[in-house]
Amino acid sequence: MVLEVGLVEASSGQRRWVLLTLLVAGIWAGFTLNLNPAELVQGNPSIAKEFLVHAISPALDYESEVPTGTSPLVLKAVHAAWQTVMFAAAAMGISIIGGVLLGFLASSSLMIGTHRGLARSVRIAIYGATRLLITFMRSIHELLWAVLFLAAFGISQLSAVVALAIPCTGILAKIFSELIDETPRTASEAVHAAGGSPLQVYFFVLAPQTMPDILAYSFYRFECALRSSAVLGFFGYPTLGFYIAASFENLYFGEVWTYLYTLFLLVALVDVWSGRIRMGLQQ
Repeated sequence: MVLEVGLVEASSGQRRWVLLTLLVAGIWAGFTLNLNPAELVQGNPSIAKEFLVHAISPALDYESEVPTGTSPLVLKAVHAAWQTVMFAAAAMGISIIGGVLLGFLASSSLMIGTHRGLARSVRIAIYGATRLLITFMRSIHELLWAVLFLAAFGISQLSAVVALAIPCTGILAKIFSELIDETPRTASEAVHAAGGSPLQVYFFVLAPQTMPDILAYSFYRFECALRSSAVLGFFGYPTLGFYIAASFENLYFGEVWTYLYTLFLLVALVDVWSGRIRMGLQQ
């Protein structure tokens, strides 16, 4: 009991030092970059004011003349939101599958049942190579991948989905492997003792134990994918960002806020949905 209290206090002390270090580093970086809040108002104050004023009065109709037969603004926002969801969902589908598989190869569960010899050396090599791979995947932002794919392949739906999926897969694989490694091994050791392979232990024992945490983080990454999917519109893809950029370029700030609020509602709905699912799993 005394040992547990000591470990908790040590862990708490380490967290305080980490937070203090990050705070000092942030302040130092601000001074190094010569950050000045006054720079925010050195542009055109009237345009900034007009943009903020429209936040309380988003447009419900177009702020300019549009051709006859054009879909209403609200329906266009809904359609753009649907496109945003489709890109994000496709990317997350790839990412979850890849994250689960790479998470297994990057977790210590790969070593279950192997103590020496060539088999252990091979598994160590696979483990190390996988860790390097997922580090590379998550070190490059999805928007940079989008720029690279856009230059290489042009605008295509597949290149956009892959650009979103690559870093997300790396992040999910890292988180999944760490969640698996932190899971108590009593049940997994029993299954292995009964003849279970590392793959069986991973999918039938360790993964189900961490499923609530895996699901919660997957939903969080889906929210991130929604935002990144929207930003893809600035590169020409038909998501919310495309219409935000077009409206902002023409100073139609009411339309901009309509699309921004649509994105906000989209993320809020996903948050509520994920919360209900997590509550259901905990019951």
